[in-house]
Amino acid sequence: MDTGAPRTQDDPLAQPAASLRGVGPERSAQLARLGIMTIGDLLVHRPRRYEDRRRFRTIAQLVLGEPASIRGTVVAQGLKRFRHGRQSVFECVLEDGTGRLHCRWWNLPFMQNCFQVGDDLLAFGKLVAAKPRTMDHPETEVIETGAENWLHLGRIVPVYPLTEGLPQRWLRGLIWRALEEFEGRIVEPWPRAVLSDLPTRAQALQHLHFPAQIADAEQARRRLALNEFVVLQAQMLRRRHNLAAHALGHPCAGDNRLIRPFLARLGFALTQSQTNVLRELRHDLGQSPPMRRLLQGDVGSGKTVVAACGALMALESGFTVVLMAPTEVLAEQHFRTFQQWFGPLGIRVDLQTGAYKTGTGRPAKAAGDRRLGENEAQGPEGVDARGRVQNPQLVVGTHALIADTFAVDNLGLVIIDEQHKFGVAQREKLLRKGHYPHLLVMTATPIPRTLGLTLYGDLDCSVIDQMPPGRGQVRTYVRGADHLPRVWEFVRGKLAAGSQAYVVYPLIEESGKVERKAVMAEFNRLAAALAPWKTGLLHGRLRPEEKESVLEAFRANAIQVLLATTVVEVGLDVPNATIMLIENAEQFGLAQLHQLRGRIGRGAQDAYCILVADLKTEEARQRLEVLAETTDGFRIAEADLRLRGPGDFLGRQQSGLPPLRFGDLTRDCSLIERARGIAAAGSAGGNCGIVGQAAVARACSAAW
Repeated sequence: MDTGAPRTQDDPLAQPAASLRGVGPERSAQLARLGIMTIGDLLVHRPRRYEDRRRFRTIAQLVLGEPASIRGTVVAQGLKRFRHGRQSVFECVLEDGTGRLHCRWWNLPFMQNCFQVGDDLLAFGKLVAAKPRTMDHPETEVIETGAENWLHLGRIVPVYPLTEGLPQRWLRGLIWRALEEFEGRIVEPWPRAVLSDLPTRAQALQHLHFPAQIADAEQARRRLALNEFVVLQAQMLRRRHNLAAHALGHPCAGDNRLIRPFLARLGFALTQSQTNVLRELRHDLGQSPPMRRLLQGDVGSGKTVVAACGALMALESGFTVVLMAPTEVLAEQHFRTFQQWFGPLGIRVDLQTGAYKTGTGRPAKAAGDRRLGENEAQGPEGVDARGRVQNPQLVVGTHALIADTFAVDNLGLVIIDEQHKFGVAQREKLLRKGHYPHLLVMTATPIPRTLGLTLYGDLDCSVIDQMPPGRGQVRTYVRGADHLPRVWEFVRGKLAAGSQAYVVYPLIEESGKVERKAVMAEFNRLAAALAPWKTGLLHGRLRPEEKESVLEAFRANAIQVLLATTVVEVGLDVPNATIMLIENAEQFGLAQLHQLRGRIGRGAQDAYCILVADLKTEEARQRLEVLAETTDGFRIAEADLRLRGPGDFLGRQQSGLPPLRFGDLTRDCSLIERARGIAAAGSAGGNCGIVGQAAVARACSAAW
């Protein structure tokens, strides 16, 4: 990741790390395994933690479960093998005058070569037993006599990620010497006005590795994170400027001839929030640069209706629209909904999934399959004198839409539902099916502000923040597994009152590696336990026609209980389903649980979401209680991001974000906003009292 410095042939930090004194071929190879190829790479090798070696605990002061640093002398050590030599434990015993500490390493026999009786040793770890006092796999460092002892003792000391054969002490000394030699040649890309409250780049690197106080290390991290965020924001701005400068969008604002009868047939009025978003869409669709807009709205807020109106604007203008969904279940749900909405308007709706292909604008179907459009006898669309398709269509599909075998003429608008399920490259591949079509991406997983400024920084954002009127209240309860008998009693009572229920498990089949329930194993038991109500089974391994049969039966109330995996996470709309029971709820992220909960409460009746979980830890209970306390998707998303981090929240592949060495998307919102301002001022070409274009260009050159 770029940290904001120019990298040229004359840049001293671009010199190979092997050019430093004391770095021979073996050490150079070890550094390379850590990704350290240059001096610049070495200086941004971030410590993973710090030890305050100005004071140590004595062995007698150690407390079970608390991490601590101690210093003692090795008085005994030995390796024990067992199970015919296939397993081992190496143990060394430290003494400091107040007690003895047993340090153990399991199945790491080479550790016997690391210490000798009489060594002065530092150990950091958690006490796992009190009698005798024992640490398993502590981090250790042998204290050697020498001139550099002041670097490793009596101060706050960095502890680095290492590779096999590379000593902590040696790497710390190398970084110290490199800072001494190159500190005066570290280029500062920003004017001082930008950094009024932050250290310079040279100061940040010094404080990163050898802080006087822990707070100095955090300030250094923030300073270097700012550089990373400026680079990200500048890349976003460059993408937007390139699009505006070189792309000519299609005029897709429409003339209302289709939207008016569509809204009249809906049977309900749009909320003010939906109306506001439609104004934004119409404005963007009528502009020359193609629209690039993100539509956020909580589950059940009415994003699909808004997307339908946007699609009608493009269709009114004579352009074809494609809508991509992440699963076949959701794609078929959209297909059915849009066919019902658009059929009376004379608009053709086709489905393109792995099971159902569209080659020339017509769906490829098995004989007797009537699901894919009632007007398939229509001939190929003609093109008028202005190059517009006379009979444009809507094509709904899954990843099959981005396959090389799928082509579409005169594409005016691309709609992507549940954008977080797709990678950035997939989005771009679909856009290349047309000539700069407009883009609307939708998500019911609210995007925390830090991710919105980075992951979707190249998109304009719209939010539907009102729910349609007449919806029942959704109540959420967290229960331990010991409450299951009462939970099932409650479910049976609701079924008797005429409601339907979802029951969700994390797995399709049982796995011996984890204690999680699976739908296949639970189906027969539940079907018998919930009789006379009928139970259906839905998971990702069913054939498409089997999935459709189960879903149709559930919609028609021929099935009262749908036992499923997370395949029901998005797209299903069954107003009579008012119960959502999720087992092993601790295995899911909060955002995913919120999505699952969104399958209920879609009618006028009150609904109930019951999270059954292993609540052995207070952390697990507190995490799930977030859902019990609020139905605000943005609050839940922020909590999920804090608890899980961006990698687990979205998945690295889906997010498209580069790895950040110093930036923290869970807590650096103010830095991201600041970086956005710096990048914008630079891209405008003037100083603006902040920073000029040249500075941003320097900061956005290759890493170091």
